Amino acid sequence: MTSNTNLFERAQKVIPGGVNSPVRAFRAVGGTPKFIAKGEGAYVVDEEGKRYLDFVGSWGPLILGHAHAEIVAAIGQAAALGTTYGAPCHAEVELAEEVVGAYPGLEQVRFVSSGTEATMSAIRLARGATGRDLIVKFSGCYHGHADHLLVAAGSGLVTFGQPSSAGVPKEFAALTRVLPLDDDAKLKALFDAEGDKIACVIIEPIPANNGLLLQRKEFLQLLRDLTKKHGALLIFDEVISGFRIGFGGAAAHYGITPDLATFGKVIGGGLPVGAYGGSRALMSNVAPLGPVYQAGTLSGNPVAMAAGLAMLKVIKRDNVYARLEALGAQLEKELTPALEGTAWSFVRVGSIGWLSYGPAARSAEALDSKSGDQYRPIFQALMDRGIYLAPSAYEVLFLSAVHTPEDVTRLATALREVIGR
Repeated sequence: MTSNTNLFERAQKVIPGGVNSPVRAFRAVGGTPKFIAKGEGAYVVDEEGKRYLDFVGSWGPLILGHAHAEIVAAIGQAAALGTTYGAPCHAEVELAEEVVGAYPGLEQVRFVSSGTEATMSAIRLARGATGRDLIVKFSGCYHGHADHLLVAAGSGLVTFGQPSSAGVPKEFAALTRVLPLDDDAKLKALFDAEGDKIACVIIEPIPANNGLLLQRKEFLQLLRDLTKKHGALLIFDEVISGFRIGFGGAAAHYGITPDLATFGKVIGGGLPVGAYGGSRALMSNVAPLGPVYQAGTLSGNPVAMAAGLAMLKVIKRDNVYARLEALGAQLEKELTPALEGTAWSFVRVGSIGWLSYGPAARSAEALDSKSGDQYRPIFQALMDRGIYLAPSAYEVLFLSAVHTPEDVTRLATALREVIGR
């Protein structure tokens, strides 16, 4: 039998760090990454045959769990007709109709192959439509690894971006402004100073890449008001929240409609899919109709489109969001009293949850720097108990429709025991 250790040793010889995405390397939690051999329902099984109750869910898209029969069947049927055409297909029209019909303010959508492509393309569209160059993002929000988004806050009231990755030119970062979340005063100050130069503001309305930093509706509404006032576009990055907390994502949850929205993860039913969209007027700027160029050979891939359609069909038919909310509420109810008197708290929206070291925060700056060290032994102890959480203190957990109330209780009980120790 192949071991995780052996595979990791082999991988490090041919793949940087032995992984194809940094967090998978287990650097933050220690130990050897688990190489997954298969997923089944609410479980994953590693190469050594050990089963783990999975609360990562491929980082969010697996609302129906691993290898759902109807999604697998749809993938097989589509693949039998050809895995890629590089040409339009029926399924992409159907999925576009579903996405447009579900999300507030959306009239047209363009499919891509990842969330990074979606956010990168939406920002290019915003710059092209407004004729402006500056963009605004928030610390604690992650929007993929495009150069102008790998930017950290600089100094001063109006924070000029600084590259947060080698290989990102300072000139790129200089066109990005970085603000803290949940800070009305700094947001107003930035728009007072440079509002007429800002092409767009991009935000995760439910930030879930640096902890679960739930925002006040009033802050998001202020953002909506200021962008409208100054002629800038508001982009909601719903790569995680879109179709995860409901058909209308965070836009419907908060009752705030952005100019553009980006999607990923969920709408492909577990396959690589992304999308960005907005009004017909804005989207008419995209080639072949307009001057903003964006293309992709695998965009609208027939197999991925079929998987997304199958997933949405099941979600609608089986009232999945109600089940997810019930499971999330159960986990919150069981964990909250158990964490009283400890340094930990539990933050939740829908089926997304996060174990926070310290009280719930709304900005990255408010997070406790000791979180990683405190989380590491908890992660390892849960792995020993056959429970798989994200290998980082700042990543969230996801519930799926195939998790049971007993699974939720198992997680809550294990966390009580481990944190109690």
